[in-house]
Amino acid sequence: MWRIIGPWKGTGPATLVGLLLASGHVYAAAAPATGAPSVQAVLDCRKLEDSIQRLACYDKAVAAMEQAQTTGDLVTVDREQRRAARHQAFGLLLPTLSFLDRGETPEEVDRITARIASGSQDPYGKWTIRLEDGAVWRQIDDNSVDRPPHSGSTAEIRRGVLGSFTMKIDGQFPIKVHRDN
Repeated sequence: MWRIIGPWKGTGPATLVGLLLASGHVYAAAAPATGAPSVQAVLDCRKLEDSIQRLACYDKAVAAMEQAQTTGDLVTVDREQRRAARHQAFGLLLPTLSFLDRGETPEEVDRITARIASGSQDPYGKWTIRLEDGAVWRQIDDNSVDRPPHSGSTAEIRRGVLGSFTMKIDGQFPIKVHRDN
């Protein structure tokens, strides 16, 4: 079993989420306060008072942590990578990825702001909005949009009740939306 902590080197957030989903197992529960065993071993070295023993302990624990990272038993992700991964996954029906929310305020977790790449209406007047990151959102209510979305418009998407989402386009009255991809 592995846990997510610290800075992830060389792999983007989309790859991280993909790897987690492909594995069939997402360890979404927040890591215990003690963290992964290899990290806890490093932290435990601080308790040693003798500086020679402490240094030997650190050397051994850091070597074990490096080995855990090399084998994939320990995966690390920094705050910016967590935010990017959470942004990419926002609105998708996925297993919980709550480890991405650690250290964030509820407001940061329950909404995103993104640029619109394009918008189009279906024959029934409902909007399909494609964001610059490739996410596609479809309008599911009958509210109208006074100023049509265009490339460069700002979309603020908020999580609502019972798994619903609303989107404000350039600060207009929100419409209810569903993420298609």
